[in-house]
Amino acid sequence: MAGRWKTYALVAIIILVVLATTHVWNPWPNVWSWVNTSKPIAGDAARWQQRIGGSPQSVTVAGDAVIVEYRTSVDAYDLTAGLKLWNNNADWAAVAGQGTSAVVVTGRLLTKGYQVLDPRTGVVLRDEKTATAVWTYQDAVLDLHCGKGNECQLTAWDPRGSTPKWTVDTGGIGFVLDAANPDLPDTRQLTASNVDDQVAGPRPMPGLIGLPDDGKIRVIDTATGKVAQVVEPGRDQRVAMAGGRVLTITGTPQDGTCYYSVVATDPPAAGAVWQRDGLNLRTSDDGSDCKQDHDPAGGEDVVLGVDPVGRQELLAGHDGRVLWHGAKGEDVLAVDDQSAVIRSADKTLLRGYAFSRGRTSWARQVGPKASAALTPNAVIIVTFKPGRVAALSRSDGKVLSDVRTEAKVFAVGPAGMIVVAGRDMAYLPFA
Repeated sequence: MAGRWKTYALVAIIILVVLATTHVWNPWPNVWSWVNTSKPIAGDAARWQQRIGGSPQSVTVAGDAVIVEYRTSVDAYDLTAGLKLWNNNADWAAVAGQGTSAVVVTGRLLTKGYQVLDPRTGVVLRDEKTATAVWTYQDAVLDLHCGKGNECQLTAWDPRGSTPKWTVDTGGIGFVLDAANPDLPDTRQLTASNVDDQVAGPRPMPGLIGLPDDGKIRVIDTATGKVAQVVEPGRDQRVAMAGGRVLTITGTPQDGTCYYSVVATDPPAAGAVWQRDGLNLRTSDDGSDCKQDHDPAGGEDVVLGVDPVGRQELLAGHDGRVLWHGAKGEDVLAVDDQSAVIRSADKTLLRGYAFSRGRTSWARQVGPKASAALTPNAVIIVTFKPGRVAALSRSDGKVLSDVRTEAKVFAVGPAGMIVVAGRDMAYLPFA
């Protein structure tokens, strides 16, 4: 019987092929159309859902546009209706500014220069020909360009500005920094499952940035546009910028473990603004050899550490104040300069802790594998089995959106969030 059905199936396929090749009837376009039809990735919660050109590298809300970066191109979509606005053949893209001041910075790999585009129209606002690296912030665009002899300069621009705010000589550092937002010695954001690392969008330009220079770090004061200090960390040290301070983390191996100390200075002064012995900023994966491969986690002005008895704490980078000290087993899942999301020791409760109030501002029951992210516009909480994404008000935990979906959260704007599943992108508005 099985052999007979195989014969019937083969005959049917042959008939379909003959009909298609003789142009009598071709079912294949309808078949492929059915296969490629997208299913709703967030039920009926989406204002719109759009098929996009592939797996995105990043997605950012820029004013009333959504900027989608792929490996070799950039697309822009209307935030309100999801209609495609323009396309650009660039290898990388990043968003600077916010709201009506937002711009899109694009460039090509292994090619000097970049363009600043209007997010809505794709029109070129500024075309720079010589820069090798670009950093994008809420309030500025920084670019690095190097001339003959590898002498480099760092220049600051307003996002939509046409003349530089300042330019400073930085020495010969151009070969290690290129494209958009190369890593600098500062604080690193905590990551969350099923949430893109860049979900918060561009952050404000920090007061100090550090540029690596052949084993040294040139510390640039972004308010004055001057080199404030040149730091040369020792072999047992790591340097990071946080809260307008230079943090020098020293790890000393002894007794089969590593003992840490942190000293914060305000360049160009060499004296300590604050210091702590026994504070582990988790810059090392190995507890015995003290090799520090990571920047400390935190926000721009907040760093996450572990005290000598293994309890987590959050400190203000500019003066060393303890903003929060956890109980045994409590974990910080997300943190920025204003607040933190903390998971209870039994992993069943998340709570928002506001630094300005010094207390819990909201709480939410969750499953044991929940993750969280902080953005300027909302707290994002992701749970699994079944997959669910909730957006909460930062101030009081009010539910802005609560959707059953397996999609990944890529961007959060003032009035909603962008999620992506495969090649489908949807906009989920807040209530």
